[in-house]
Amino acid sequence: MEFRHLMSFLAIADELHFGRAAGKLHLAQPSLSQHLQRLEREVGVKLVARTSHEVRLTPAGVAFQIEAKRILDQANRAVQAARDAAAGRAGTINIGYNFPAGQRVLQPTLLRLNNTHPGLTAHLWERRTGPQLKGLLSGELDIGFIFGLPPTNDLRSREVLRLPLVAVVGEQHDWACREQVAFRELQHQACVLFSRIQSPAMYDTIVTTAERVRINLRVAAEVDDPGATALMVTTRPLVGFASVERARRTKGPIAIPLVDPVPMLSVHVVWRPHRSKVVDALLDTLDEAGPF
Repeated sequence: MEFRHLMSFLAIADELHFGRAAGKLHLAQPSLSQHLQRLEREVGVKLVARTSHEVRLTPAGVAFQIEAKRILDQANRAVQAARDAAAGRAGTINIGYNFPAGQRVLQPTLLRLNNTHPGLTAHLWERRTGPQLKGLLSGELDIGFIFGLPPTNDLRSREVLRLPLVAVVGEQHDWACREQVAFRELQHQACVLFSRIQSPAMYDTIVTTAERVRINLRVAAEVDDPGATALMVTTRPLVGFASVERARRTKGPIAIPLVDPVPMLSVHVVWRPHRSKVVDALLDTLDEAGPF
């Protein structure tokens, strides 16, 4: 069954006049009549009753008109969906992000994206930098928000946010009432750190700052889960590290600013070199929603 035959039948059904229907479709009237005849042969019943004085739909034609409209409407929606997806106006985008990006960057960006691209669905995963990089390189993620620069030329990035790292301690800790602490004072504290593979930029910021002030960190435990770090520092005399965004929003630990120097960490948006339209749409929206 050809779409042009359905369109010809629907034009006849709407106009109940062969001349006007042919003009509506920019067809010669004999061609329109041929389309109807071929359609009726394929369906196997008479759809249109025509005399010298009137054109009307048969009962079969009335029933067929309803379903034919649905078929063409669905075809038009399919075409539009394909065009929207190709233009980045619809589809799915898989986004990885860290805690600061979720709090400061993604919320205003996704609000604007939902307004400008209502057909685009975002799937979100909060992950540390290492798992995000793995997901980006495997194609599982389309875009990510990580600490620091990606350690490979296979990804592209740009900075979207800078923020300080802070120490986190429990209420029983000697630092709990301090307004700030010099970074070199960490030399006399047992620390909770995490494996570098989980968040290379954050790890390197802590370690290189320690080297700058010429101290050795005493790492008493290595924990990769931020929630577990928070639990440990509230139950033992340990010092953990967190971005200021996470520290402010985590119940339990007390955030202590580190100074002289202040360890700073950048958040980068990261994507693969060959960008899809949906990634273009998010990056454009990110520019419009910022600065953060």
